[in-house]
Amino acid sequence: MANPEHLVLIEQGADVWNRWRRANPNVYPNLREADLSKVNLQQFDLSHADLCMANLEGANLQRASLRKTNLYTANLSGVNLRESVMRHVDFREATLRRADLCMSVVRESDFSRADLREASLYTANLKGIKLREADLSRCDLREVNLGMADLREANLREANLSLAIVCLANLVGANLYCANIRMANLSLANLCMASLMSANLDEATLIGANLIGANLYMATLRDAILREADLREVTLSQVDVSGANLMLANLSMANLREAKFHGANLEGANLHRANLYSASFEGALMAAAIMPDGHKHE
Repeated sequence: MANPEHLVLIEQGADVWNRWRRANPNVYPNLREADLSKVNLQQFDLSHADLCMANLEGANLQRASLRKTNLYTANLSGVNLRESVMRHVDFREATLRRADLCMSVVRESDFSRADLREASLYTANLKGIKLREADLSRCDLREVNLGMADLREANLREANLSLAIVCLANLVGANLYCANIRMANLSLANLCMASLMSANLDEATLIGANLIGANLYMATLRDAILREADLREVTLSQVDVSGANLMLANLSMANLREAKFHGANLEGANLHRANLYSASFEGALMAAAIMPDGHKHE
């Protein structure tokens, strides 16, 4: 349970609270299970605070400081965290549905199994954070930095990742059904066994990305850059890959049934044992590509 004295200090506003924090640097606020719904906590120093299981629904935490804060299983639905600084924060299993984290800086924090459905993270810096098994469906992740983030088995269904930086991120087994990934950079990302059905990857950059066994059925990859990508056993049936750069990509044993490669660059690509049934390669560059039967294209 929360410390009643700490709750009284909260009620006195940011100036009183922050002054008390500076005077008592070794006292860590106990706000466990506190009901702080719709409370104005703007610019509050909540570093090291214990907010485990607290109710912060609709609270204003804009520009708040959350360093080593415990928000495990807390309710942060609809909370305003714009421009906040969050480092080493425990958000595991927290509810952040429709939360606003635009322009926030989040470092070395753990959102594993958190509920971020419909949250807004536009331009947020989430580099290297843990989002394993988190629900990010219908999230606004435009221009977000997710470089080196752990998104294993995360749900990104219908999320907007356009122009996002997702380089070196781990997306093994992630669900990106119908996601907008247009013009995003996923170079060297691990998308092994990920579901990208009906996703928009037009003009996306996936240089050296691992897409082994991924499902891109009916996705679009127009003008995408997949140079040296590992696409072994990938499903690209009925996918539009027109104008894409697949130089030196490995497409061995891939399902390319009815895929459209019009004007694509497949020079040096490996298509050994790939299924090309009804695939269209009109105007494609195929020099030195290894064909399904093992021979090299002239």
